[in-house]
Amino acid sequence: MSSHPADNGPTVSRQEFDALFERLRTWDQWEAGGRGAGNRVTRERVRQAAALVRTGEVVPLGRAWDTTAGPDNGRPALHYMSDLGDVEAPEPTAHKDFIGADYHGKAISHLDALSHIAYRGRLYGGGRARDLVGALGARFGDVAALGPLVTRGVLLDLPAVRGKPWLEPGQAVHAPDLTAAETAHGVRIGEGDAVLLRVGRFRRRRELGAWDPDTACAGLHIDAVPLLAERGLALLGGDGDSDVRPSPVEGLHSPVHTLAIAAMGVPLLDNLDLEALSEACARTGHYAFLLVVAVLNIPGGTGSPVSPVAVL
Repeated sequence: MSSHPADNGPTVSRQEFDALFERLRTWDQWEAGGRGAGNRVTRERVRQAAALVRTGEVVPLGRAWDTTAGPDNGRPALHYMSDLGDVEAPEPTAHKDFIGADYHGKAISHLDALSHIAYRGRLYGGGRARDLVGALGARFGDVAALGPLVTRGVLLDLPAVRGKPWLEPGQAVHAPDLTAAETAHGVRIGEGDAVLLRVGRFRRRRELGAWDPDTACAGLHIDAVPLLAERGLALLGGDGDSDVRPSPVEGLHSPVHTLAIAAMGVPLLDNLDLEALSEACARTGHYAFLLVVAVLNIPGGTGSPVSPVAVL
């Protein structure tokens, strides 16, 4: 391995990556394989998460529906009115609208289900992607099989730990950064948790303007993933898409996606707005909370737009 001037390193060979993939693979761990690590969220863990509620403050984590094209939104969401009170008979007057989105990208808060990523032609569990995903959707690992997730959420606020407003695009987050954040926040990632990593992407965007996060974005280096695997997380998310970009792995553009989804069966939450949660956790001193993620019930869907909430 060698360092990278963009701070996204050290670089990793495909051979090294493949060895890590095999080491972290959990394909035979659960009978309900299409839910993957979602199986870790038991009724008891839901009950324990609910007991974390202290003040009842509800913090929304979803971004506003973004219909404006930009460097980080090449496929803007759609929203238009389909009835302005002039379609149906009056009294009462009805107003209706249409929404649509090609949501897998950098603009819409969404969940990636286990059918979203295949590596070497295989989905999580080992099934061939070309046999299980077709024009009508996914027959394994779809978002409908995963369903809603209610569990303990843990915020790791990396910029706050470093005394900065954000991490610069291209900055990698390593395992010692995660443990340092745990220590600073007085929290420890545990079995069945949803880990939310704030890098300050949307604060930087608001203050400096949009940029293309496919070119450069702060996020996890793959050397941080074994720690998360050892702790038994159920869900991983953040205000980016979890991957540091540029990728440190030769010939692989989304290595954290690949390890989390295809090897470990861990769904991802991308493009969350964690600014209000950062402020709330700092104010209360509590970085663990009840997290509610209600996905759309889309049979065959490879994911879903979401607007999760943290309840403090």
